[in-house]
Amino acid sequence: MRALRGAAAVALALSLCSCGTLPLVFRSNDPLTADEHARLGAAYEEQGLDQEAEKQYLRALVLDRRHEGAWMALGNRAFASGDLAKAERCYKRVLKTSPHHPGASNNLAMVYVTQGKRLDEARALANDALAQESPLKPYILDTLARIEKGRADAP
Repeated sequence: MRALRGAAAVALALSLCSCGTLPLVFRSNDPLTADEHARLGAAYEEQGLDQEAEKQYLRALVLDRRHEGAWMALGNRAFASGDLAKAERCYKRVLKTSPHHPGASNNLAMVYVTQGKRLDEARALANDALAQESPLKPYILDTLARIEKGRADAP
């Protein structure tokens, strides 16, 4: 009887000790950071491996929901494929965390120009992007020209 109690005590102690390591089962063992996944996605995209690129961008967002590069890349891919609603959501996501992000501001303005709507908001976004003194200045000026052409063509 005494041996049975001892064995039960050991079994109980072992089971309690293993509970302390249980959360380790749920930890990610991904060796890459969100930045590394985003760079890998860009490399895949450059090679024309679009599905692999998308997976990497999404993986970056799993690790860091605010990763601007991954949101921008997903927005750019959506814009290029004609999914303007998705592109708009992605660019707005960047602007939520970085309100004056010149790339997201310009690209969201381009979404509106392409849709032919919200041109006043598009102009405000492009002007804000221009005020950031980024290397995107030629693209932003092109966006502003497209906005003005869209306004002139509007009924």
